[in-house]
Amino acid sequence: MALEKRHAILRGMRRPAIALAAAIAAVGILTGGLAWLLNDPKPPRGADRAERVYYAFCAGCHGVDGRGSWRAALFLVRPGDLTDPERVGQRSDGYLADLIKHGGAPIGRPGMPAFGSTLSDEDIRLLTRYVRGISKGRHPSPRVKDAP
Repeated sequence: MALEKRHAILRGMRRPAIALAAAIAAVGILTGGLAWLLNDPKPPRGADRAERVYYAFCAGCHGVDGRGSWRAALFLVRPGDLTDPERVGQRSDGYLADLIKHGGAPIGRPGMPAFGSTLSDEDIRLLTRYVRGISKGRHPSPRVKDAP
C-alpha cells in the first residue's frame, strides 16, 4: 500500500514538472527568435570605416539602405530618409555633423540621439560623407566605384 501511494504521488508531480519544462522551452524559443529578429545588421566584408560606423550607430533606425528600418517603425519613430537627394542636399555638412554630434533635440527633432560623446569628430565627418553618398544613390566606400 505504501508503495502504491508513493507511485501516485510521483505521478502527480510529473505533470507540473512537464508543464514547467514546456514553459521553459517556450520562453527559450521566444527569446531566441527575438534575438535573431532584433540582431543588428552587420556591415559587408571589406567595409571601410565610414560604412562600419554607419552600420554600428545608424542602420538600426535609418536602415541599411537609408530609407528607415522596421525597428524604428515598431517604436513609432520616423527617421529621416537619407536617400532623398533634395532633402539631404539642402543641408550643409556642418548641419549634418551637428545633427549627428548633438542629436535632434536642439533643432526640434527629439528622436535623433546625440553621438558626440561616442564618436570622434573624424567619425562624424566620415558619417556625413557616407550620408551624402547614400543620398546620391551610392555608397562613398572605396569598394564601390562612382559613376563618371
